[in-house]
Amino acid sequence: MVTSSSQSRAITLMVGLPHLRSGPLLARARSLALPVLVSANAFSRWVDAAQGREWAGWKLQGLKNATRLHSLCLDSAGFSAMARYGGFPWTIDDYVALASAFPFRWWASLDYCVEQEVARDREEVLDRIARTVRANIECHARAVDRNIASTFLPVIQGRLPQDYERCATALAGLVERHTLIGVGSMCRRPIHGDAGLIAVVDHLDRVLPPAVRLHLFGVKGAAIPFLKPFARRVASIDSQAYGIAARSKARAHGCRKSDDLVADEMERWVEQQRARLRQPARALPIAAPAIAPPLRFDPWEEAIAQAREDLRALIESGDLDHDAPVTGWVEQWAADLMHVEA
Repeated sequence: MVTSSSQSRAITLMVGLPHLRSGPLLARARSLALPVLVSANAFSRWVDAAQGREWAGWKLQGLKNATRLHSLCLDSAGFSAMARYGGFPWTIDDYVALASAFPFRWWASLDYCVEQEVARDREEVLDRIARTVRANIECHARAVDRNIASTFLPVIQGRLPQDYERCATALAGLVERHTLIGVGSMCRRPIHGDAGLIAVVDHLDRVLPPAVRLHLFGVKGAAIPFLKPFARRVASIDSQAYGIAARSKARAHGCRKSDDLVADEMERWVEQQRARLRQPARALPIAAPAIAPPLRFDPWEEAIAQAREDLRALIESGDLDHDAPVTGWVEQWAADLMHVEA
């Protein structure tokens, strides 16, 4: 296990694996004795259909190969699902069934990432935070039914530091019940800046209960020295960045990106992170958190904004499903609001 000690706390490095097939990559992960994170998408089974490929359940054979790993955690594949498929191909019940198929150290809630590629404006960011809140609540309820709530990892989302606070506040009951929560939309975020990774961690450090620690999904290795001052708050980080290096090396040498090559790059990447963990902690001056600028609305824009807030509230409360399409409802809802006010 790779750790960074700070005031009797440590940041644990986890390695992301693209699959759990027997072979050199899995063997190398075992030999490095690192905790492993795997995406739900790694277990997906697809079939050809008239409309293209359709999701057809889980392939669970690979879980038999995980028994000798240091530990295994499960991610919901939020970014991949949104970027590749436009949404989750599986339901919450499907996902929780996967989570119950193996004694994962922890398994993360379904969440709705807000990277720029997925959420292109402020309204969509807020919509996806509301969907994340509801998905957490429903995942936890199913976890209770299956007796796996103790390993459930709530996940909060946001673009700005205050967004994460908003999400955590809406999930206060779950956040207070769990000593570890996940923080999403980290992998493409810069380290520096008023909405950078360190600004988000610093803000959460100020507003979360003292006992709550964080797992940061997909953090760049270069951020490690800047995270070390927060080792009392940050429990763990994960990355699969070595896969990019392996792909680049395969192209440069005109060869296949084999598991042997990927395993070598993974070990090289782990050594780099170990070196960073030995570096002195580096503090950044924390700028005032970024705040979304106030918007001035005409009556129609004000009605649109209120309609969006109403629909988000319905999603968070469970009156609408976490994945309910609402785009076509907004203007009609706003028109109804203006009619009522008139």
